[in-house]
Amino acid sequence: MNQAPYRDAHVGGCLDATAQTRPDGTTRLRATEELRGYPDRLSDCLARWAESAPERTFAARRIRGGPHDGQWHRIRYAEMLDRARRVGQALVAAGLDAERPLAILSGNDLEHLTLMMGATWAGVPYVSISPAYALLSTDYGKLRHILARVTPGMVFAADASFGRAISATVATDTPVVLTEGQLDDRAVLPFDALLRTEPGPEIEAAHAATGPDTIVKFLFTSGSTNMPKGVVTTNRMLCANQQMLRQCMAFLADEPPVLVDWLPWNHTFGGNHDVGIALYNGGTFYLDDGKPTPQGIAETIRNLREISPTIYFNVPKGLEELAHAMDRDAALRDALFRRLHALMFAAAGLSQAVWDKLDAHAVAATGRRVRILSGLGMTETAPTCTFIVGTHARSGLVGLPCPGVEVKLVPVGDKTEIRFRGPNVMPGYWREPALTAAAFDEEGYYRSGDAVRFADPGDLRLGLQFDGRLAEDFKLATGTFVNVGPLRARIVALGHPCVQDAVIAGADRDEVAALIFPRLPDCAELAGLPATADAAAVLHHPAVRAFFQQLADALWDGGTGSANRVGRVHLLAEPPSIDNGEVTDKNSINQRAVLTHRAALVQALYAADGATPDRILPQRKTKETQR
Repeated sequence: MNQAPYRDAHVGGCLDATAQTRPDGTTRLRATEELRGYPDRLSDCLARWAESAPERTFAARRIRGGPHDGQWHRIRYAEMLDRARRVGQALVAAGLDAERPLAILSGNDLEHLTLMMGATWAGVPYVSISPAYALLSTDYGKLRHILARVTPGMVFAADASFGRAISATVATDTPVVLTEGQLDDRAVLPFDALLRTEPGPEIEAAHAATGPDTIVKFLFTSGSTNMPKGVVTTNRMLCANQQMLRQCMAFLADEPPVLVDWLPWNHTFGGNHDVGIALYNGGTFYLDDGKPTPQGIAETIRNLREISPTIYFNVPKGLEELAHAMDRDAALRDALFRRLHALMFAAAGLSQAVWDKLDAHAVAATGRRVRILSGLGMTETAPTCTFIVGTHARSGLVGLPCPGVEVKLVPVGDKTEIRFRGPNVMPGYWREPALTAAAFDEEGYYRSGDAVRFADPGDLRLGLQFDGRLAEDFKLATGTFVNVGPLRARIVALGHPCVQDAVIAGADRDEVAALIFPRLPDCAELAGLPATADAAAVLHHPAVRAFFQQLADALWDGGTGSANRVGRVHLLAEPPSIDNGEVTDKNSINQRAVLTHRAALVQALYAADGATPDRILPQRKTKETQR
């Protein structure tokens, strides 16, 4: 274990908590630090920085093509306020409101951000929709569902590549705005026309009418076997959560933060958490067009070599790709850690192997480790509810409540569900009264569906540890519960670097099975094959088979009983499907969706005991009767 000291970082907010256990067995936790005041409206932050730091860059993105290719197109705070008022005027003039909001189909870009700021200034809700639902989907099912739920009064897309999806799902009388290009079946309004709109008394009146309970956006959950739900997200939720984060990551107030960020704005991590941190604290947000994949990470590396962030956010897969890249790129390593206060991950667990590698890179660059932060949050809570900022952090810990958040721990079978109440919690799902009612308990706490336990029952300050999703865990035929979360994490850790993720099967079966999504580029490298090689050829290569045979043997031999001993492994050559909800924009795998849509494969996996090119069975050196 790395014993190097940590770089100094100003933290607070969630370092300690009070606990009260009630006669019904529930426990309530609250931070000892109170939540301080926060603005009534997110737009107040834009106004503040436009006045106090008008020339500071709010957001920047690399220019693509032309004489300025590769240079940063910067929008300063004063300019963004002007753009927001102009766009807001156009939205109000078009009659948009909560019943007819703005729908944004595109990925992260400066036009998207401008529309977000303009809609927020005008009090017009917007919904940022995953581009994959329009560009990768084959049936447009989720896109059609979302548009039907919100009934947009205007739709924006970057270019004509979204035309097919728009034609299939958007009514012909709904105005469409494009940054560039035209559509064959309808007239479009160029985005520049919105920027040419002169602000008038209408936008001033609309802005003055906004307040803490004004809806800023409808943010849709990822969806699994069910369709996405639209989370009503208000000014109060966003501003309260940003104040919570500022108190926990107190260094955010010490200097304007600098972010280099790719996380999609149709998700709460990128769209609420990261954009909000830049705006709330007067920081600068560099849009990263990279992705957490072996191919997409090149653009992220290019950006991080040039721009040194003060805090860096990513999903575990992205941090893993960067850790690999820094093994052979000292310039990247030194630039990333030059002025970094902390790294943070969310959306999944970070393997301890990657955590240790990041520690080692930080020490090589600066002589000190850099804090790695995490927590627990969700779309319904804007998002952060618990946070861990101490140097005792490790993979799996999610910390203590943020100031202002009330946590209730409720026994559910042999698990403990964590529930939340506070100003950052949603009022409900848009146009879904039954789902809204079911989401809250009798005391108004949001039912997260996440399980936790105390890291050390004797020391509350060590906080809570994630203990899986209640809906993911299942029983074997023996009645033994399988705790999915820790088992998935163990498979990913032992299978590094050739395992991307794992899905656990075995409900009502005699033993546990694992469906493994391999990291094909690393498997190809192991086999000495090109990265473009056919997936089946890679996975059937003797070297790759030998690697996964060793993994299967280790998982069997390392199990202590039927609940954590993997009896069969299947390698998935077919990548996860966006249409079926198996994967999100952040490359997070949905356990339930994979098992639902690959039920026939699971059936076949249990149908016979012999190995096949895709099925690997462990050499069972321990007694199979051990339970």
